[in-house]
Amino acid sequence: MSWDFFVPVCVGDLVKTGGINQYVVQDVVSPKQLPSHLNSFKAALRSQGPLCILEHFDTGYTVLQHCHKVDLSVKEDTLELLIQVLICISLLSLLVVSGLDQLNAVKMSVFLLCKLTEILESDSYSELSFCRLPQGSKKGKAAGEGLLQWDSERETVLQALTQLLQLDIRSLWSLSLVEEEFISCVTCCCYKLLENPTISHVKNKPTRDAIIHLLGVQVKKYNHLLGASVKVIQLLQHFEQLSPVCAQAVSVWSTEYGVKAIVGEVMREIGQKSSEELAREGSGVKAFSSFLSELGTLVPDIMIPNISVLLTHLEGESPSLRVAVCEVLGEVLVRVLSGDGLDESGRADRDRFMDTLQEHLHDTHSYVRARVLQVYTRIVNSKALPLNRYSEVMGLAVGRLMDKSINVVKSAIQLLAAFIAHNPYSCKLSSADLKKPLEKEMDKLRELRERLQENAPVIKASELWAAMEPELLLTVRAELEPTSEGEGEQQEREEDEAGEEDDRATAIQIAQFLRVNKYREDLPPTPQKDGAGDGGKEGVEESELKKQEMLLQYLRDTESFALQVERAIAVINTMLYWKTTSVVQEAVQFCVTVCEFSVANSLTGVRKMLPLVWSTDAAIKDAVVQAYRRLYLNPQGDNTRAKAQTLVDSLSELMVDASLGTIQCLEEIVSFSLSSNQSCHQYDPVIELQCKGAPFRLPQDNQLFTCLTQAIAEGVVMADPHWQSFMEQAVRLLYFLSESPDQLCSRLLQRCSRLLLDQIAEGGEMLAIPAVSCVSLAQLLSLCGCVAFWQVSHLERSVSSELRRRRGETEEREEKAKVPSRKQAANDSSVEEELGLMGASAEDTEAELIRKICETELLAEENLLCSFLPLLVRVCSSPGRYCHPQLTTAACLALSQYMMISPSVCEEHIRLLFTVLERSSLSVVRANAIIGLGDLTVRFPNILEPWTQNLYTRLSDENPAVRQTAVTVLTQLVLKDVLKVKGQVSEVAVLLIDPQTHIASLALNFFNELASKDNAIYNLLPDIISRLSDPERAMNEEDFHTIMKQLFSYITKERQTESLVEKLCQRFRTAKTERQWCDLAVSLSLLSMCERGLKRLQECWECYSDKLTETGVYQPLLSITAKLRRGAKPPLKVLMIVEFEKRLTAVHTRGLENGRGGRPKRGECAHTCSAFSGQAKPSVTSCHDDSFVTPKPTRKSSKKAAITFSSDEEEEEGICTF
Repeated sequence: MSWDFFVPVCVGDLVKTGGINQYVVQDVVSPKQLPSHLNSFKAALRSQGPLCILEHFDTGYTVLQHCHKVDLSVKEDTLELLIQVLICISLLSLLVVSGLDQLNAVKMSVFLLCKLTEILESDSYSELSFCRLPQGSKKGKAAGEGLLQWDSERETVLQALTQLLQLDIRSLWSLSLVEEEFISCVTCCCYKLLENPTISHVKNKPTRDAIIHLLGVQVKKYNHLLGASVKVIQLLQHFEQLSPVCAQAVSVWSTEYGVKAIVGEVMREIGQKSSEELAREGSGVKAFSSFLSELGTLVPDIMIPNISVLLTHLEGESPSLRVAVCEVLGEVLVRVLSGDGLDESGRADRDRFMDTLQEHLHDTHSYVRARVLQVYTRIVNSKALPLNRYSEVMGLAVGRLMDKSINVVKSAIQLLAAFIAHNPYSCKLSSADLKKPLEKEMDKLRELRERLQENAPVIKASELWAAMEPELLLTVRAELEPTSEGEGEQQEREEDEAGEEDDRATAIQIAQFLRVNKYREDLPPTPQKDGAGDGGKEGVEESELKKQEMLLQYLRDTESFALQVERAIAVINTMLYWKTTSVVQEAVQFCVTVCEFSVANSLTGVRKMLPLVWSTDAAIKDAVVQAYRRLYLNPQGDNTRAKAQTLVDSLSELMVDASLGTIQCLEEIVSFSLSSNQSCHQYDPVIELQCKGAPFRLPQDNQLFTCLTQAIAEGVVMADPHWQSFMEQAVRLLYFLSESPDQLCSRLLQRCSRLLLDQIAEGGEMLAIPAVSCVSLAQLLSLCGCVAFWQVSHLERSVSSELRRRRGETEEREEKAKVPSRKQAANDSSVEEELGLMGASAEDTEAELIRKICETELLAEENLLCSFLPLLVRVCSSPGRYCHPQLTTAACLALSQYMMISPSVCEEHIRLLFTVLERSSLSVVRANAIIGLGDLTVRFPNILEPWTQNLYTRLSDENPAVRQTAVTVLTQLVLKDVLKVKGQVSEVAVLLIDPQTHIASLALNFFNELASKDNAIYNLLPDIISRLSDPERAMNEEDFHTIMKQLFSYITKERQTESLVEKLCQRFRTAKTERQWCDLAVSLSLLSMCERGLKRLQECWECYSDKLTETGVYQPLLSITAKLRRGAKPPLKVLMIVEFEKRLTAVHTRGLENGRGGRPKRGECAHTCSAFSGQAKPSVTSCHDDSFVTPKPTRKSSKKAAITFSSDEEEEEGICTF
């Protein structure tokens, strides 16, 4: 054959007249004739082998030329033929014989196969869009089938090409130089396949790996290194999703194919990008960043020699590139430059990279700071951080806790948790526990140093010279005596040439060497002599000294680390109540970590997070529950007994000094854990069967009750501070376990009364009772109140449930004893049973019985509890005579417990209890009275309803503890809908600015929970504004603004805002003072005003236009227009805002010109707003001037000077009317 096949740049070039001996396509058939020509091609392949491509190349070319006209089946048949040709060329010994026919066959088959692959790949893009047609489309279904078939054959094409190129086909070319066009044909096909949007999906992993290996062969054997590096950069610039694919490709080429230079080439290409180029590329920057990060995780060791080219981007403007470089440095530090076996160069690189990362902890971009902290977290978790950098990096991480970015704070918390979990110091980090060992070791080090100083002899200069002279002479002789005659002559010549100054310099140097014993370095080591015992002892002591110094340094580092952890704990504990859920979760996890390492003050955070179990955020609640289960319900131990002991110890530690609130939170954790644990529900039937049985009760003469009653009785006449809490729990236990607790407690009260009377008789008359008798009487009254409370609880819970159980058993027996023949009677009662009347009637009868017992029998004259009630009333009503604090406190609490017995007792003594609440000088008495009244409000709401105002009064109590108790009790009553929220809630609003931060937080929590109720705060706002702006209250203007800002933050609905605008504008008519005008104007400015709100504000122009002369009214209203203008986009809306602003300014200026404090006349205001009269009609009717005058009330009047509203009485569809 006399022609050559040259791989064309474009497919169409083959039909043009070429050069000498250049192959040109002659026969391009029509698409209809292609099937017959393909059959001929198949027959030729079977008969002639792969060289048939030389004769049937035009058939394959025709398919390429008419690719958009031929059917898919024709393309698939052609593809199959070309794959068979290529496989035959690879398998047969065709390549052994180098000739022109073999070369042309290889080039023709590769060219046709690559170009047809590109065409089919392009078709797959369009088929992919067809697959997105509706589900019932036939066209979409057919396209999907074709796409699946191509996905399976694409890998076959790549494998055939790889198999061919792995052979030594370079021998087919002259001088073994493969044509660049031939290599480009294959590589272009590979890069075309990489442009597929789905190439990075998991399902395409085989195809992706085949492309990478095919390109790897070309990079290694066919000088495609530079072309591959340039193409990788181009792919990253245009296809961001290819970042992990390109990183994998470069990694495979550098490791499996040994072409490590490709990594440096790609890194140099990226490193040479200027900031201007990166700014123009946009998405390419993200692709470069992702590529570098991924490559750093794959081949960090290969990136080290060229990493300097990337460091320039650390000073660039792209945050993502800075992050990528920092992540590469992190991977290098973790996987390459870690451990103790680094040489000097490796340690220098490690320190340099560490310094770079530390600098970017203060990067200007928060994203970079957060990611660098995450890099450090990976370094610490991998134990790759040098010990000498722990303190420095730890301090930087603690500083990042103050960052403004939430992501940075979260990453800093994670890093600190990693520091603690992987610290090299100790499993327990408590600076307090380290102080004693540190002082002890310091004393030991001091003793060692003193001992060495005492043993060290004082050597004179002459003695020192005499000791070193023999060794010095040996050294000088060894150095100065020539080893040969030639060397001696040379030395003499050098000595002659040396001048006097050289001698002087040498003498000075020798003197310096003598001072530091430098000559010893040139002496060979000598064996130890027998008489060197003292020197050996000194060496041992010096070794101990060094060990002690190292130990002391270790303890100092540990203490410093523990102090930094404690500093971090103090900051992170404050984050437990942040509004950002993710930060709270990280703070909870950190508190768990520090608690596991016994860090000082770690329990503070653990207990502080406990109330978060009531959070409405499910993620926060679950985090707290999991934290407590991890800390207290996952014991560590070698055996079951050790685990049980650890569990008991941890739970006991948790309950030490636990308050009632803590116990309630723990109960909620247990309840939540049981409800979320599905495996617990399998025990429900067993529990239900146990409940049907008789309750577990012990007889009265049980030794347990004997010991408890004796301890209670003996403690009544003793001044023991722990007796009160013991008594309460003991009485509770008596009522839970005793068979007849009422009889047992009756005998207990009699016994205690006799002991007290005996003590009083020994002390003399009543007026001379000593202080111990007052304490004993107080304890006896406390016992009475506790018995009364638990007696009521026993009747309503235990006795009532026992009655129901016995009734159920009776009904079951009667049901079984029924005679089947009495069907008629059963039919007569079936209607009542279906309606549930029988069961309801029985339950009502039982409840009525319990109420009757409480009303008539508990406080009957023959009952012992009745005997103590007059004493309680006397003590509470005579505070001047009974002034002992403990006695007064106990009597007040016991009286409130007695009042829980029946409505009659409560109604009889309610006035006395409120008198104690208002007039008692003891804050603890007032606090206890509030708690008691709160319980009474829940039990008898109708009786307490008229006294609600007195409860709110305690919110302004002078004592912080009373205010805290009052807001806590009222919060529970309001949120549980026991109390109807009225205007008195303004007293709670005042607590938002309470000087005690915990009280202010309780008030804030009250409004946060109240805001979850529909329109609750909206309905209350007018009354709150009215009461807080009352001149008699004289509230500070700044405090008013702070309260209103918080309350208006809950108004988010546009309809509520619009309604409040109108209502607040109406209040200008009845406002009496200038301060009230200003407060109303400020309230309007705090609303999230919208277009409809602005229209309503314009409609109510007459209400406030005459007040605009006041700067305190004008400025807040003007600020409304400023806020509206920021978000105003339509020109019409902007025009409306501008016109309203002009009206405000015009009226304000006119009023100032008419005189300071003067108001424009009504007619002038109406004339001013006539321009807007056609837009909307006012929603309120105009009033005369005398409607602005409010008559001044007197103190005896029932009406207050503040503006009154009707929102307390009227409420319709969540919107109050005035």
